[in-house]
Amino acid sequence: MNEGPINILLVEDNPDHAALVIRGLKSHMVANQIVHVEDGEAALDYIFKRGSHAAATTPNLILLDLRLPKVDGLEVLKTIKSDEATKRIPTVVLTTSDAERDMAMAYDYHANSYMVKPITFDDFMALTKTLGFYWFIYNRQPEQ
Repeated sequence: MNEGPINILLVEDNPDHAALVIRGLKSHMVANQIVHVEDGEAALDYIFKRGSHAAATTPNLILLDLRLPKVDGLEVLKTIKSDEATKRIPTVVLTTSDAERDMAMAYDYHANSYMVKPITFDDFMALTKTLGFYWFIYNRQPEQ
C-alpha cells in the first residue's frame, strides 16, 4: 500500500469527461489530490515542472487522453517515457479511441495500461473504482 499523499495528474480536454473521472476517483476516496490540465503542453509543463508549474508535485499516476490540443497525447506519452526522471511514473491512457493503431502506438511508447472510456455513467464509475484500487492498493512499483 502506498504511503503518503496520492497525487493524480488528469490530462483531459473534455470538461465533462474530466468531471466524471474526478467524481469517480473522489467518490471512492482514491486520491488526495487530482490535478487536471486540459492540453498536452500543460501536461508536459506540469510533469517537468516548467513555467507556472515549477512547484508541481510529481504525480503518482498520470491519466492521459490521446486527442489533446497543443501536444498530442501520444507525444506526451513518448516524452514522459523517454526521460529518466519520469519514465517510471505509471501512465494510463484513458481515451474514447478503441482503434488498434492507437493502442499499439500507446504500448510502443510504454503506456502502463490502455483503457477505453465507458459510455454509461455507472460503467464510468466502476472503471474509476477499479482503476484506483488497482494502481494504489494492489500494484507495486519501485521508488522513483
